[in-house]
Amino acid sequence: MSSLGIDPGSATSGLSVPPTWIRVLLGIVLILAGILVLGDIAVATLISAFIIGVIAIIGGAFEVIHAFWTKGWGGFLSQVVLGALYIGFGIVLVSQPASGALVLTYILGLLLLVSGFVRISLSFNYWAEAGWVMLISGAFGVLAGLVILTGFPMSGLWVLGLLLGIDLISHGIAWLVYGMLPAVRTAQ
Repeated sequence: MSSLGIDPGSATSGLSVPPTWIRVLLGIVLILAGILVLGDIAVATLISAFIIGVIAIIGGAFEVIHAFWTKGWGGFLSQVVLGALYIGFGIVLVSQPASGALVLTYILGLLLLVSGFVRISLSFNYWAEAGWVMLISGAFGVLAGLVILTGFPMSGLWVLGLLLGIDLISHGIAWLVYGMLPAVRTAQ
């Protein structure tokens, strides 16, 4: 037992560490899913846009229901309008996933560009505290935003699928590495 009586594997959640074979299996499945997605990023992009649309519809419906459920709480009209916007956005994505993917990709390009410039400007304020890392991060953000925006609308056919595939593979590698580490045990 550690000096504080806390199991390091469950310090924050109260749950035990999953068995090694489950962590390794999850890593392998995520890596394979990422490879599958990268096999046809255009289809993955359309599926991603469709799924985001379904989630937006569900979220918007709950927003509207919540507005009526907590009517006296305040913000009723803004909740109904926001919920309706989510539902409308979701319907567009579900009914027109290709157009929706273009819109999502354009917004992503703009967000990357703006956040990159913000990180670059902030990096100079924090230069003494490793601001150069933020500068590099910002430069990559600006570069990614420019690649997406200058390649638009063609980038809308591959960006979401590519990012999803890369994310799945990196997440899978993280689980695989975590699964291959010796299980954390406390001394008893």
